[in-house]
Order: sequence, then structure tokens, then C-alpha cells
Amino acid sequence: MSFRYFIALRYLLSKKEAGFITVISLISIIGVMVGVAALIIVLSVFNGFNSIVTGILVNFDPHVRIQQNDRTRPGDETGLRQFLAEQTNIDGAGRFVSGKAMIVSKNQSKVVFIRGMDDAAIDRVSGLKQKIVLGTLDFGDSTKNDLVLGFSLADKLGVVTEDTVWMISPAGSEQALLGLGAPVIRAFRIAGMYESNNKEYDGSYGYMSLSSAQRLLQLEADVHGWELRLTSLGDAEAMKSSIISRFADRFEVQTWYDLHKDLYSVMKIERWTAFIILCLIVAVASFNLLGSMTMSVIEKTRDIGILKTMGATNADIIAIFRFEGALVGIVGIVAGSVLGLLVCWLQVQFHLFPLDPTVYIIPAIPIEIRATDFIAITAATMLLCYGAAIYPAYRAAALQPAEAIRWE
Repeated sequence: MSFRYFIALRYLLSKKEAGFITVISLISIIGVMVGVAALIIVLSVFNGFNSIVTGILVNFDPHVRIQQNDRTRPGDETGLRQFLAEQTNIDGAGRFVSGKAMIVSKNQSKVVFIRGMDDAAIDRVSGLKQKIVLGTLDFGDSTKNDLVLGFSLADKLGVVTEDTVWMISPAGSEQALLGLGAPVIRAFRIAGMYESNNKEYDGSYGYMSLSSAQRLLQLEADVHGWELRLTSLGDAEAMKSSIISRFADRFEVQTWYDLHKDLYSVMKIERWTAFIILCLIVAVASFNLLGSMTMSVIEKTRDIGILKTMGATNADIIAIFRFEGALVGIVGIVAGSVLGLLVCWLQVQFHLFPLDPTVYIIPAIPIEIRATDFIAITAATMLLCYGAAIYPAYRAAALQPAEAIRWE
């Protein structure tokens, strides 16, 4: 062991003041430990909730959605078909039509979002069929006007499966207001109800066959775009970039992240805010370390002077105190990691913090531990502890040997 590290250990593990370790150094290590444990636990909880939300959304939504816009030119859809056929990482692709309409039941009326989907592609691009809780989902017969509603939306409308509702399309509203025609009204049978665990979808969306939506919105054979499911969720951004580079701005391309960007942005801000706030615990511990090491420099003035007279350089003195600060960080990180992982394991195994199953879709606070969190926590903690040792180290190096041992 280098004499630098040996002396740093002796200074840190001093037996003069408090048995095994000085009180202030102990407080510093405990502060670092608590901060690291809190960071691991809180970030793991954020990861758990993020994974649950992503699972709910991605299992229901497509990975990539391609929509026509005002710059889409005739023939672009043919080019898009050819482009998609050339890709090897697409598990499923289906056309869709979307819009708004008013749904009228015997008891209520409500403006809802409607989405027409190709029956042959529903299983490959959406998780709608897996979320059906009542009735069935079968859009194979294009002559039927079947409608699938979210469970909460059906409850608001007071309808059950096999009931009939009326859909009023905005497509004929202008002519109706001018007295030049009648609004487009179609009767639909409630074929099924789904529950996606997403309040926005369950309370505002209705699904029907592609042909039914085209007739309701008077689109003839036109579609609004394509939905894709990829072999890997991580390929979504690359697919988006490929489509944009091929077709420029003639299509609006959204990944699963873009479809819920506001939600993910809020979650990201909350995560970073929690990380910064909890880092303050480690920062307070590093200030304790700064005070402890500054007092250690004053106490060890004679020892520093003797070391210099024996040939120790300024670099040696600086290294001694920097290693002492790093050692506090290492001990705090190891102890905090063990404590944080223990709490996370207990939560996973025994649900220390349960949730009301009648309100939430999960029985307890979720936990997901990621290696990247350990890297970020370790880096931030070591930076704070190592930085706290800079001032005491240079102050110690600045001592003159003659002044340090004058009165000894």
C-alpha cells in the first residue's frame, strides 16, 4: 500500500476522539449512506411507475403512427406502401381513419374520438382485442356497423353490449346548417367494451371497422395513415428517421413516445427534480466532510510539517487528503447501496408499501432497479465527496514545514 493511502486511512480511522472513527467523519459517512439509499429507492420507484405506464400505453398503441398532412401528395401512399414492404423489422402494419363524432344514446350524448381500423391488422398493430372485457371484437363483416367503446364511456352513456347508438358525423354538418342537406347519421351496435387502464382512451375513444369509419366520415376509400408494430420497441426512433428522410415532411410521423410526449416529459421532470433534491442530502454530508477535513488539517499541522521535512511533496499531501474524501464517498456509497437494495428487495418480496387495489391497478408501489442509476448515483456522490476534499488538501499542502513545527 502506498504511504499516501496508509496515512489517509490512519487520519480517517483516528482512535483519539471517538473509539473507532471521529464523530464528524461518521456523520459524513452516514449522510452519504442515507443520500445514496434514498436515491436508489426513489429512482427505482420512478422506474417502476415508468415501466408500468409504458407497458400500458405501448401494449395498446402502435409503435409508430404515420399520418397524412396538408403536404401529402398524390402517389405518396403508394410510395409509403412500397417503403414499408421493404422493411424487415415490421411485425404488422395497418391503415386507419380517425376523427370526431357525436354519439347519442337513449340517455346521453357525447363527442368522442373515433378510430376506424383494418380488421386484418388489428391484432398486429394494436392491443385492442386483448383489452376486450365484454362482448367481442370482429370487424370482418364490412356491412355491419359495429362499435367498441371504452368501459367508462359506455357507463357514461348508459349502454351495454347489443344496444344501439347513433353516430352523428361532422362530415355533413355544413350542408345541414345551410339547409342544403341532412347530417350524416348512422346507427351502430355496441359489439364490445374494452378497458385499457388509460382514462383518456376508456372515456373518449370508440373503435369501428375501417369501412364503417370511411362511410361515417364520407371519405370513400381514403385513409388517414398507417400504424406500425415493430419487432423491437427500440427501433421506433430509427424507423421515424428513415420515413422522414425518405418522404421529408409529407407525412407526420409519431413514435409511441411522441404520442404521449407530455406525460413522459412530466415524468422526466419529476425524476430529475427528485434526483437533484436527494443529491442535496449528499451535498450536506459533503459539507460536513469539508468541515471535518479542515479541522483535521489544523489538528494535524505538526504531522504535515514532519511529513514535509521527511521528503513528502505538496502532491503527496494533496493526494492524502483527497483519498480521505474519496474513502468517505466509497464507504458511504457501498453502505447506502446495500441499504437501498435491501429496502427495494423487501418491497418487491413483501410489499412494505401497499396500494389500494380498488383504486390502483397494481397492489403495491412498483420497483425497478437499473444499472444506469447506480452509475449516475456513484458519479454524483464521488464528485461531491472528492470536491469537498479539494480545499482542505490544498490548505494542507500550503503549510510551510518550519511554521508547522516551530512550537514543537
